[in-house]
Amino acid sequence: MNERPVRLPPPKKRLSLFGRGSPLYSLIQLAMLLGVVAWLVHAGAAAMEYNWQWYRVDRYIYRIIDGEFIPGPLLRGLMVTIQLAAWSMLLSVTIGLVTALLRLSNSVSGRFLATVYLESIRNTPLLVQLFLFYFVLAPILGIDRFWAGVLCLSFFEGSFASEIIRAGLQSVPRGQYEGADALGFTKRDRLRYIVLPQAIPLILPPMTGLLISLIKHSAIVSVIAVADLTTEGLNIISETFMAFEIWFTVAGIYLVITVSLSFFVTWLENRMKRGR
Repeated sequence: MNERPVRLPPPKKRLSLFGRGSPLYSLIQLAMLLGVVAWLVHAGAAAMEYNWQWYRVDRYIYRIIDGEFIPGPLLRGLMVTIQLAAWSMLLSVTIGLVTALLRLSNSVSGRFLATVYLESIRNTPLLVQLFLFYFVLAPILGIDRFWAGVLCLSFFEGSFASEIIRAGLQSVPRGQYEGADALGFTKRDRLRYIVLPQAIPLILPPMTGLLISLIKHSAIVSVIAVADLTTEGLNIISETFMAFEIWFTVAGIYLVITVSLSFFVTWLENRMKRGR
């Protein structure tokens, strides 16, 4: 009687501490890359005979005088950037939702209006749009430069938010719409209670990327002298000539904001999945 040969499982591969798949190997690669970048910056500054003055940077972020916390120009500019991004994101989502609903509606005029808005915004530079809002619409509407920047960013980012929202709404199965109609839901209640709760988890990740993009694009308002983070950095550089230190600090602040936002939305998305 022939016995079948017993197949032994293949031996498990032991990951070396310094193997290519190990986290330590990735950290070493990252450290080497950062080291090369730091060396290039240092070599460039040395060739320019640049005098590093990092010890002066903290006073432009905050100062403590007689036990009182006094925000510096960079911190004040950061607050303006956050306000600008918050208002712009709120209006962008509103504009995007209205535009998406118009594109999905049966109204010919509504679809035409949404299409004209999307094509005109997407096919013109953001800087040109900012000048139109600041030099043309702001005097007509009687608004200051801050709100001119908010409106410009809102309409620009709203064109991308509309496509994100439209794709999320269309991803909900058609049977959900038909089931809501069969139960007697109005269009408003169907959207509020049936469609949006299923579409939001799909909309949230790309909308996070849009918010990060909005924060980065907000730096363009420095051309109309809105006192945001970039404008305050330009003012400090014009007074101190510390271009390397200030721009690295400004870039680091933007990086901390965007990375923190990404982690927060990832946590919120996982929590929503657990709730579902």
